[in-house]
Amino acid sequence: MTGFFYACIAQTEQVFASILCSNFSIFEHYQGRYGFCFMTKEKKSLEEVHASVDTVGKAGIYRKLLAFMGPAYLISVGYMDPGNWATDIACGSEFGYQLIWVLLMSNIMALLLQSLSVRLGVVRGRDLAQACRETYSKSVNFILYILAEIAIIATDLAEVVGMAIGLQLLFHIPLLWGVLLTFADTFILLFLINKGMRKMEAFILALVGIIGLAFFVEMLFARPDITELARGFIPAIPNSSALYIAIGIIGATVMPHNLYLHSSLVQTRKFKRTRMDIGGALRFNFFDSIFALNIAFLVNAAILILAAATFYQAGMFHVTEIQDAYKFLAPLLGTKWAAILFAVALIAAGQSSTLTGTLAGQIIMEGFINFRIQPWARRIITRSLAIIPAILTLLYFGESYTGKLLVLSQVVLSMQLGFAVIPLIHFVSDKTSMGKFAIKTPVKIISWAIALVIVALNVQLVIDEVQHWFAISRHPVILALIIVPVIGALLVLLIYLSLLPVLRKIKISKSDFIHSGIPELKLVSKPMYTRIMVALDFSTADAAVMQHALALANNETSFLFVHIVESAAALVYGDETDDLEAEDDSQRLKKFVDQINEMGLKAETRIGYGNPKVLLPEFATTFDADLLIMGAHGHGWFKDLLFGTTIEKVRHKVKVPVLIVRK
Repeated sequence: MTGFFYACIAQTEQVFASILCSNFSIFEHYQGRYGFCFMTKEKKSLEEVHASVDTVGKAGIYRKLLAFMGPAYLISVGYMDPGNWATDIACGSEFGYQLIWVLLMSNIMALLLQSLSVRLGVVRGRDLAQACRETYSKSVNFILYILAEIAIIATDLAEVVGMAIGLQLLFHIPLLWGVLLTFADTFILLFLINKGMRKMEAFILALVGIIGLAFFVEMLFARPDITELARGFIPAIPNSSALYIAIGIIGATVMPHNLYLHSSLVQTRKFKRTRMDIGGALRFNFFDSIFALNIAFLVNAAILILAAATFYQAGMFHVTEIQDAYKFLAPLLGTKWAAILFAVALIAAGQSSTLTGTLAGQIIMEGFINFRIQPWARRIITRSLAIIPAILTLLYFGESYTGKLLVLSQVVLSMQLGFAVIPLIHFVSDKTSMGKFAIKTPVKIISWAIALVIVALNVQLVIDEVQHWFAISRHPVILALIIVPVIGALLVLLIYLSLLPVLRKIKISKSDFIHSGIPELKLVSKPMYTRIMVALDFSTADAAVMQHALALANNETSFLFVHIVESAAALVYGDETDDLEAEDDSQRLKKFVDQINEMGLKAETRIGYGNPKVLLPEFATTFDADLLIMGAHGHGWFKDLLFGTTIEKVRHKVKVPVLIVRK
């Protein structure tokens, strides 16, 4: 991942720079005399905690399972966030236990989709955002990034409102003050992630435990009817109103940011990359998901059961607001602790969800556009964008509209869901990238069926909400000019994402290369290279590189011998470098050229300072080379100038043949 590191300031910081840069490649030299070094290495999702939990040395199946357990608990909080509470309360108060089967079914659907997200992260070592960036064009990725960012803001908005309501219920703080106080948790994530992944998972698990314990005690107070509760698991839809509530439950089941997040969090586990170990990692992560998502199901079921055992039994069939549920719990259950526990659980749900939402935001930004900012800055920006609409709603419409704000956040999430689910299924179905771990046909069919149901229900939810906006709008024409083109464009993009793999297969099947046999071969004269650029690193490998270069030479050949200096000073100060290493490299290169000139060949030299991936293509273009010769060999003091990712980057940037010589 791309990160920011302070450059060396004056000579006293040069030692620090050489240590800092020893394991990285700097792809931008200094900006000004005292700027930043922008560094990159092999892209890793959530790099600060990537492979930070070692599972290799864990003996025994139970210790191994415990080592893998954790990521799914961070995911589970997204299924019990404040945005889901209103739906559960409304469902329980209006229909009692009759729709609890919908919660169970939606939990099974979520488990399958999260397992696909796990598969992508474990097998390919890519999160969903990174896989999208590698698959789609820049314009499509930018649109997907914007949609994902909007979903993160909508998620955070629900957390802000939920926590503010919890603070108001518990401490009687005005809702506006509660919204502002939610800004105080901005640095909690930064603190936790610096303490390590296991500490963060423990903190989230503690919050989940608080939520679960609170509702367990609530169940003891409520004393639900077990017989009626059991009947609620028999699928039935009493009326059209129940269907609408069921759509709301299923539509809010899978949070789009959880799919991005889970594919990244599973990469925090370190394991061997053998086929057997990858299969084991998939199994352990699946068990982790089963445990965690079942806890989320129990919490949601507890909210529904609580509403059914209190409001439904009391004939209060239209309790939909969280504040109303809090207000009625104490008198109905005969104890003030019922309401207090409800508020505590709400705060815990909001806090846990907001932390995971921040991680998802970092993953999306780094994955889609390969850009990274400091976690604290990311947190402040996301929280600010969530707080602004909450404050404006409270100032202009009052506290009574907070419930509508929660509904709006769920609608926004619904609109984004298909843009995460459809690419995910395509990625894990691709045998080219997934190999034997690509999902089988039965799983593929079930996955597409679930995706179709969820997307269709979410589309219906969006349509219903837009119709409601038109019904209450004073300017429906203006609203139509804004809403209809946006929805139309999103629909076109959704169709494009669905059909892209099919279109690519059709294009390949029509390829002349595949179906037209071997192209006609003609004897041509041997190519003559007159401008050859040779990259050297002054190691024993240079002998093989020079041998091939001279074998291709003729009387008309002009050579350009290039060496890139990657000392700490060169990495920071670029062409202004004036140290012993740079001077020594220049003298060595001059001696090389003197020997070539003595052989009657024309040669010149050029020294570069900084990143070879950038400089070598630039030098080849400036020299107008018609052949580039590089060496491929193991590590040396010259690092990886002439091997590995350097060659891959350079050969894609130059438009001339590249000869790679092995020593």
